[in-house]
Amino acid sequence: MKRIMALDVGERRIGVAVSDPLRILARSHSVIQRDTDESAVAQIRALIDEENVERLIVGFPRSLSGDVGPQAQAVEAFAKQIEAAVQVPLELWDERLSTVTAARILTERGQSAREQKKTIDAVSAAVILQGYLDAQQVRKSMMEDDEDE
Repeated sequence: MKRIMALDVGERRIGVAVSDPLRILARSHSVIQRDTDESAVAQIRALIDEENVERLIVGFPRSLSGDVGPQAQAVEAFAKQIEAAVQVPLELWDERLSTVTAARILTERGQSAREQKKTIDAVSAAVILQGYLDAQQVRKSMMEDDEDE
């Protein structure tokens, strides 16, 4: 079975996470330095091939109120660049509080704020991806329940 990849897109770094082949668990993968959009997209395209990815999830940073602000607009524009360059479906996924959750996870692991800078983007991508995977499992379960009736 193919994997799902998630991205936590920032201005300078992009966190990457991938699912297991059964699409149950997300794991942080790496962090891409976003020196230029072109080089970042090329690296993403290479990872999609390398990790046997069939769907790409991009964290969509809505505000807590649900509004689409400047950061969300920038992520959406970058997602369109990625979508034009890859051969897999791309979906924007609400990422509210993913970085806060990632920081909490890393703090619980005993990492200082300084140490977290190296991995927080990838862990945040894993939080986004796990949320997506969990939602897909719930959707699948609900559809199976409907079929049983």
